[in-house]
Amino acid sequence: MAVPKKKTSKSKRDQRRATWRRKAAVEAQKALSLGKSILTGRSTFVYPSKEEETEDEE
Repeated sequence: MAVPKKKTSKSKRDQRRATWRRKAAVEAQKALSLGKSILTGRSTFVYPSKEEETEDEE
C-alpha cells in the first residue's frame, strides 16, 4: 500500500535553494567577467569571428 513520504523541512529546502543560487551566481559572475575581458581586448579566450565562419563555408 502506498505511504506518503515524510515532509522535507524548511531548513533543508532553503539549504538546497541557497546552494543552487550560489552556483548560479558564480556562473553569472564568470560569464560577466569573460564578456568584459573580451570587450576590452585583454582576453586570451579564443572565439570564432564572423569572417572566419564565412571563409569556411566557401
